[in-house]
Amino acid sequence: MSDRDPSVPEVERFEPGPRYSEAVAAGGLVFLAGQVPEDPEAGITQQAAEVLAAVERALALAGSTRARLVSATIYLREMADYAAFNAVWDAWLLPHPAPARACVQALLADPRWRVEVQVVAAR
Repeated sequence: MSDRDPSVPEVERFEPGPRYSEAVAAGGLVFLAGQVPEDPEAGITQQAAEVLAAVERALALAGSTRARLVSATIYLREMADYAAFNAVWDAWLLPHPAPARACVQALLADPRWRVEVQVVAAR
């Protein structure tokens, strides 16, 4: 007999670390940790491309894709980068349906980062 409560969804953690997991799947959804650029010295266009590639990789770890995005939160260091980020986002997302999305200006953990993206997707 199992101690597991069948009414509580299974939780799977992908690339878990001491502070956070890269992705967590539960209840048919995948929740990603915030994805950040590899090159903190790059401009917004390159950082956006790096972050979206990281989103795609993390989604694949958990068995999902950008075509199954449910929501996205975009954190920009400066709102002046909004149009440049959107150009990269639009090219990356199409032809897939757009998720619910918010975009906010935020202080990021590394002041050289211009963007961080966190998403939720269906599995």
